[in-house]
Amino acid sequence: MTPAVADQHNAGGKVDSYSVWAIPPDDVSNRIKKVMLGLREEFGGGPEIVPHIPMVGSICMTQEDAVNKFWTVSQSYPDNVSAFVARVEDVVTRPFYYQCVCLCIHNSLEINYLSGSYCEHYGFRLPVLPYVSLLYGNLTEEKRKKAQEKVSVLDETITSLSFPVTRLALYKVNYSDKTLKSWEMIAEYPLQFN
Repeated sequence: MTPAVADQHNAGGKVDSYSVWAIPPDDVSNRIKKVMLGLREEFGGGPEIVPHIPMVGSICMTQEDAVNKFWTVSQSYPDNVSAFVARVEDVVTRPFYYQCVCLCIHNSLEINYLSGSYCEHYGFRLPVLPYVSLLYGNLTEEKRKKAQEKVSVLDETITSLSFPVTRLALYKVNYSDKTLKSWEMIAEYPLQFN
């Protein structure tokens, strides 16, 4: 099996930013996208976000190296790289553009092992705290609180949501592109439950 590599044209040494994401199933992504749309409509737009849980972010290297590491860790850590169930704990806000309004995901052992395996391989010391961003933006604290309240209006039971994660994706990300239009999936790896 080989990774689904979308584009190898910049493998000749150009350094870009990459991120490893855990991808929810399509039905859950569609549910989350409805909440995202409602938030964007009420709170000033913002880009359309692919629903995801960041496992590793801000990886700076060539595309070839990023893909090779993604594929190597996926194959090398079979006990730690497995499907898991993500459980939403709460809706939180943060004063950061890419984490303005988020679903906080329970920090389970499975997520820690998975994120830790990729972080270690990419040279990061700590795994990220798991979340799903619902809105990117630079909102005031007051507007973030209103957006947080709006989430439960848009989806009353989203804080009790649990879903299986059976796919990881390597994305090329350009943090200066706030539209996200240049962001692209480079490789994908299916996960199985152990």
